[in-house]
Amino acid sequence: MDVNFKRYGLYLIRWQLSTPLLAGVLILLSTMDPITATVIANLIGGLIFFWVDRFIFTSKALAAQWEVKENIRCVDCGKVCRGYRLVKTTNYDKTDDNTPEFRCETCSQKKTEELRERGVDC
Repeated sequence: MDVNFKRYGLYLIRWQLSTPLLAGVLILLSTMDPITATVIANLIGGLIFFWVDRFIFTSKALAAQWEVKENIRCVDCGKVCRGYRLVKTTNYDKTDDNTPEFRCETCSQKKTEELRERGVDC
């Protein structure tokens, strides 16, 4: 399984930030029945953190951006097939590349490992 550590880290930070917020709500509702106060606090947390979680797990800003095309000729092995290329990630940007290099799945995996060894977040 591939883990996007940026997303995972932000999710863990978000999880920790929810604790004091929900504790504050529970303190404000301390005169209520504990179960009712907990339900209300969780509803408030859900209303807030749904949007934060949605951003964390769907934002393109946090993901490596790939381009996939059908019927390309692999720049490395010459095979005609579906091609892949990394367009943009944290420390790599080929957005304005006038001569994009597409690779077959096998060659793309090799290139991805090369980039990781050079410190690129793929």
